[in-house]
Amino acid sequence: MKEIELEDPYTIPYKGIYVVCDKNNEYAEIIEHTNCYGGAAWSKFHYSHSPLILNTRSIGNMIRYLVRTGSSTLDLKPSRSAAGIESVIVSGDEIHISYSGLGGGGVGATKCRALAEGVLRYECTESGGGRAAKGTIVVPRRERVLIGIDDTDTKETGATWTLTHNIAKELDCPESVYLSHTLVQLYPVEARTQNCVSTVLEFGCTDDAAKTCLLESIRAALKKYSASDQTGMVVLSDFDAKGVYEYSKQCRSGELTKDYAMQYAGEHGVDVWMDGNGVIGALAALAWFARPDESIRLEAEIE
Repeated sequence: MKEIELEDPYTIPYKGIYVVCDKNNEYAEIIEHTNCYGGAAWSKFHYSHSPLILNTRSIGNMIRYLVRTGSSTLDLKPSRSAAGIESVIVSGDEIHISYSGLGGGGVGATKCRALAEGVLRYECTESGGGRAAKGTIVVPRRERVLIGIDDTDTKETGATWTLTHNIAKELDCPESVYLSHTLVQLYPVEARTQNCVSTVLEFGCTDDAAKTCLLESIRAALKKYSASDQTGMVVLSDFDAKGVYEYSKQCRSGELTKDYAMQYAGEHGVDVWMDGNGVIGALAALAWFARPDESIRLEAEIE
C-alpha cells in the first residue's frame, strides 16, 4: 500500500483559461485547458444550456465555448443544468467571467477555475457538498492570431507539422498563448514532398507588441530551421477566417498558382511574411484553425 498526501483533495485547477474576442467585443471564445477531461466534459454538457453560449467544442483536453458577451440569468437544476456561465463582460483589456454551479459543479465554477494559469484575480463563494456557489475570474483580453505555414521540408528531410509545433511550443508565453495546431490536407499536386499537407498555428495575443514579437520570432525560426527555400508564412489577425474559406476550398480541390494566392491574400487582409511557393498551401490552412479532426479530410466542409 502507498499512503498519499493530498494538499487540496477537492480541487483540480485548470491548466489555463484564455479568452479571445472579436474586434467589437460582441463575441468571445472561452478556451479552457483542463487537467481532468472527465470533469471538463461534464461542464461542457451543463454549460451548453447557458443562454450566452452559442456553441461548444472539445479539442484534445481543451474545451471551447463560443459566447455572446453580456449577462444572463441561469436556471440551475440538479443533474440537468447544474452549472453554467452567467456573464462574460469585457472591460478594457480584461474580461470578467462569472460561473455558478450546484454541488460539485460549484467547486468547478469556483476554485478549479480560479486557480488556473492565465487568471489575473478572482472572487468566489464557499463551495462543495450540496451548496450553490458562484465565482468570477478576470483574464486578459486576447485577439486571435493565425499563422499558416507550408513547404519547410524537402523530399529528403523535414516535416512542416513537427517543425511548426516545436517552434510554437517554444514561443508559448503569457502574452502569446499557443492555442492550437492543425494539419490541413491539400489537393495532391505534382510539386509536393509527399502528402501535400500544410499547417496552421493559433495563438491568443494580449496586444500588438506581443503579436509582433511572436511573428518575428516564428519567421526567424523558420529561416533558421527550414530545409526548403520555398517556405511560405502567412498571417491573419481576426476572430474567424471566413474570408479565406473559399480559397481553401479551391486549394483542396485543385491546383492553384502562387500569383493567385498572393492576390487573394492581399484582397482578404492576410499578411505574407515569407513568400516562397509555400504561400499557396499556407493560405489554405488558415480557415481550418482548431479543426484538426475535419481538416485532414478533403471532403470536409466548415459549417
